[in-house]
Amino acid sequence: MTILNKTSEAFLEKYINNASPTGFESSGQKIWLEYLKPLIDDWDLDHYGTAYGIINPGQDFKVVIEAHADEISWFVNHITKEGFIHVIRNGGSDHVIAPSKRVNIHTKNGIVRGVFGWPAIHIRDGKDANLSPAIDNIFIDVGAKNKDEVLKMGVHVGCVITYGSTLEVLNNKYYVGRALDTRIGGFCIAGVARLLKDKKKKLPYTLYIVNAVQEEIGLRGAEMIAHRLKPNVAIVTDVTHDTTTPMISSSKHGETECGKGHSLTYAPAVHNILRELIIDTAERKKIPYQRSASSRSTGTDTDAFAYSSAGVPSALISLPLRYMHTTVEMAHKDDVENLIKLIYECLLKIENGHNFKYF
Repeated sequence: MTILNKTSEAFLEKYINNASPTGFESSGQKIWLEYLKPLIDDWDLDHYGTAYGIINPGQDFKVVIEAHADEISWFVNHITKEGFIHVIRNGGSDHVIAPSKRVNIHTKNGIVRGVFGWPAIHIRDGKDANLSPAIDNIFIDVGAKNKDEVLKMGVHVGCVITYGSTLEVLNNKYYVGRALDTRIGGFCIAGVARLLKDKKKKLPYTLYIVNAVQEEIGLRGAEMIAHRLKPNVAIVTDVTHDTTTPMISSSKHGETECGKGHSLTYAPAVHNILRELIIDTAERKKIPYQRSASSRSTGTDTDAFAYSSAGVPSALISLPLRYMHTTVEMAHKDDVENLIKLIYECLLKIENGHNFKYF
């Protein structure tokens, strides 16, 4: 069976193109669950919207595979009397890329379209010759003549703002779009559920397929769901930087490249025995992988699971990504397929009551 086929890619396109900003993930979670429900035995969600599917419920030993569901965005922070909108970040949004981007402002009445405006090059001279975007000078224009007109559109302080760019396949090799970080991870863990279902595999433990909210503002959804589920093992997937593109130092950030396999992380939060199980599985199944190291913390939901409750053996499998937190994030199709295969194969290696104690 081909993992990346018309059906799965139609789901990916629908899922990525839908906005799922941090704190407002519900519509994306509904799309994700719609795809997942035929592949699982049960599902649930917590009070803040983390959704999860359950396979073989009721077992004492519990395994989690996890990605996060939210994307970076902006909040309306101030509306000038002239009708221009100033913003603050919701997650790690990059002010440098904002000018000239089209945006969707989410209101109770629906989407209000706008653009991040910027002074034309012709009039940026003198002291403004080297003017650069900053959080305090970028602004959104919705074509209104004043503040009252903006308010009549339904836009108010606190409205969330997302970019409107959509998914495409670049030269049949790369998925390109916004929010691949890491809704493509949600696609991958759903792909694992698809493989388990299609291959009729029976797991000896309960598997939770978790799509967590609010990762972009501090791993908050993972913190909550880890305490709720209390798993015995957690395999987390997120994205990492392709460091081979221009202006990135491999000596500083490590060497990771799209198309050469996912990256397996060495870090204090990453459990050595679980990571070696993953490496052994990759080598045995001839699935390509790369290695990376993180100082102190991984900065991903791995940390939240690892340090929850009495400690949960956790590992991180990262998808190499170009141009993270932009509207043209790029992920290689081979890496996506191999990531799904590896998590699937690792689940078959984990035993009921698997002992992860070092000695």
